[in-house]
Amino acid sequence: MAKTKTRAKKKTTSAAKELILVDEAAGLIFESEKDLFGYFEQAINKLEQEYSSLRSPDDFTDEEQIEREHYLEATLDEPDEVWMDDKTMEDFAIYHFIKSFEDGAFKYVAVAYVSSEDEYPTFVFIHFPTKDSRIWQNYQRGEMVYDKTYEEVSEGAIEGDALQEGDPLAMGLYQAMLKVRSDKDIPQEKFHEFAELREETIESADEIWRKNDLDGNVLVSFIKEFPDHETAKDLSYIAVTQEDEDSNVHSLLFSFPTTDPTLADRYRQGENLQADEVSQESAH
Repeated sequence: MAKTKTRAKKKTTSAAKELILVDEAAGLIFESEKDLFGYFEQAINKLEQEYSSLRSPDDFTDEEQIEREHYLEATLDEPDEVWMDDKTMEDFAIYHFIKSFEDGAFKYVAVAYVSSEDEYPTFVFIHFPTKDSRIWQNYQRGEMVYDKTYEEVSEGAIEGDALQEGDPLAMGLYQAMLKVRSDKDIPQEKFHEFAELREETIESADEIWRKNDLDGNVLVSFIKEFPDHETAKDLSYIAVTQEDEDSNVHSLLFSFPTTDPTLADRYRQGENLQADEVSQESAH
């Protein structure tokens, strides 16, 4: 039971006529909601048919969907992902807004027109909650133009690492590090002040540790202490890489400074390697 919704601004003319501004710069200005819905009718029907063809009997019922309609505004205003799709419609691009709720129990999907003027979703063609990953993955198409996870971690990305490129493994591991990081540790916004230590850490590490994660990725962590650093006491720098088992080449995932010995210990897991056993090339 997907529904439409308008969020367009309204403007009163000198003749006291109220206009609906969906995208003023693109000339999408309507005198009534009837005209507005008439203009988008074919697009609405196409998207509703697509959704109906995907919908499973095991997903939310119509009544359960109505109970969750209040999640629409948060999905549009604070999405986890936004995808720009310029293939589905001939005349304009549509945007797929996706947000997870209740600890991942379901996702809310909204397919909208976004104003070119202020990048604001002004018309929602369809919106619905779904528990079915097959459905929400269908709307992860086109170009990803916003990723909340990347926004959260991008502050710690450094040129040349996989985190900067939005690599899912790097982002996931980096987020896990942030969750256990002490409030008293070096704040993320200051990581760039220590970036110059990355190369020295990789080239002349005090310790190198290799372990396999639960997904079979081979992770190698380079750790170097900088006891005489002028701005941070008890400083260690850690660079986390992914090892290619065939070539032994390491791709740099991310790196960070820490003054917390407990956090550094988390990267002393697995097999302790000697520095000369490791090929320290970077694939990035």
